[in-house]
Amino acid sequence: MTAHTTPPPKRPPEQVAFHRTELGPILTLYGRMVAAGEWRDYGISSLREVAVFSIFKRTAENPLYRIEKRPKHRLRQGQYAVIGMQGQVLKRGDDLKAVLRVLERKLIRAVN
Repeated sequence: MTAHTTPPPKRPPEQVAFHRTELGPILTLYGRMVAAGEWRDYGISSLREVAVFSIFKRTAENPLYRIEKRPKHRLRQGQYAVIGMQGQVLKRGDDLKAVLRVLERKLIRAVN
């Protein structure tokens, strides 16, 4: 006689983090903005419900922008968002590269 055991329920991840494939486009944009003299520092936070890539003009300041990943918002508004210094949502969606375009426009202005 074989005993059927059910696998233990899957627990949600302890924290949300950016995957390597997500960090690639973010760091590419970051490098271009550093080369243009617009940005100087960044920080990454991996929390329970959100991963945050914070972008700074100077190290001791509040971030100019935050790129957030919230998997719980995936089916509603999209899991990625770019948030400005005052907390305003600049762009939101499920396609990270499309969401980052709002910051690429700032690079075009910086070069002109």
